Amino acid sequence: MNSPRFFCPDALAPGAVLALPENAARHAARVLRLMPGAAVTLFDGRGGEYDARIVAVRKDAVEAEVLAWHDAECESPLRIRLVQALQSGDKMDLTVQKAVELGVCAIQPVASRRSVVRLDGERALRRVEHWRGVAASACEQCGRNRVPEVAAIEALDRWLARPAEAPLRLMLSPQAGLTLDALPPARSLELLIGAEGGLDPREVTMAEAAGFVGVRLGPRVLRTETAGLAALAAIQTLWGDFRGECNV
Repeated sequence: MNSPRFFCPDALAPGAVLALPENAARHAARVLRLMPGAAVTLFDGRGGEYDARIVAVRKDAVEAEVLAWHDAECESPLRIRLVQALQSGDKMDLTVQKAVELGVCAIQPVASRRSVVRLDGERALRRVEHWRGVAASACEQCGRNRVPEVAAIEALDRWLARPAEAPLRLMLSPQAGLTLDALPPARSLELLIGAEGGLDPREVTMAEAAGFVGVRLGPRVLRTETAGLAALAAIQTLWGDFRGECNV
């Protein structure tokens, strides 16, 4: 059985004794009921992971001794940035969590014309920090040692005005003629997903002007919380590590 994994944002080093972050300590003490001497794995997001052992448990405070470092990685060979229009309810949490599991390197939340949720100011900052925690927790679960960036929320039209950061830019559209398997393999790409109701026609026009190509996933119209995750799984199957070897 694999040892429990915890993300520690401060730089780790063999021999150090440190307090686990509050949420990790609470999970270790209350949920897993770890005792002194228990083996755990720690990672700081800078690559690789560390063997460690619990040395003290005091209510919700847990201390661990950092042991050997291992050059362990399970990152996708593809660099995928998911550009996700804000979703209502808990859908955004689900999207962030599963997108991390599916190997994205970054998530860009954007406010689109059809986004039901409107976030700004302090509320927006809190939600982004929450999603960053969701991303870190997903890494703990799936074995990733590099936590994907979750960027600050930005208006979609403003984000589209920025220079492209990938040679291939895709957006899902039920009306598109292209499918993913008709495209040449790409190692770096950006994937734009609309909110409930999809992208506004004006946003589609702006995205096309910014170099985005419309693609469809079969004949059915997928919900926003399904579309991006289905596309990510398909991309990893066609070009990424779902096929065992990447031929990009």
